[in-house]
Amino acid sequence: MPELLRLRAEHAPAVLAFESADREYFAASVTDRGDAFFDRFTERFDALLAEQEAGVCAFHVLVAEDGSVLGRFNLVDIENGTADLGYRVARHATGRGVATATVRELCRLAATRYGLETLCAATSHENIASQRVLAKAGFTPVGPADPADLGGKAGIRYRRDLRD
Repeated sequence: MPELLRLRAEHAPAVLAFESADREYFAASVTDRGDAFFDRFTERFDALLAEQEAGVCAFHVLVAEDGSVLGRFNLVDIENGTADLGYRVARHATGRGVATATVRELCRLAATRYGLETLCAATSHENIASQRVLAKAGFTPVGPADPADLGGKAGIRYRRDLRD
């Protein structure tokens, strides 16, 4: 059974394998991380852990029984009881409810572990799967998303009140 874990240093090799294996797949729906991300992965990963330690973000990985990463689920820009949700799931794990179940679990953790009251998310108009995940996880559309947040693509901004 996959397990949602807070990102730790020992996850680095599995995260790099996850990001590398599905790079083209992810780039079809979200902005590509770019060559610099992969060339300087260790430095970037260490910076993420420092941000997490500072309480600015909370990064999570969905880990399969074999230790591989099935997805990344992140709370970023944590401030004043609010954060932005971002996630990506390995191509081979899509279409089975993994993203929806894990986003729901992260919403629970956002409220109980991190004391958040509201989560926001954005997705492009083309990313129908992500729109469905957000709707099933209790998010409602609140207006247009800033294309700068979606790699220049038009999209929808969502919000979920965690106090419900």
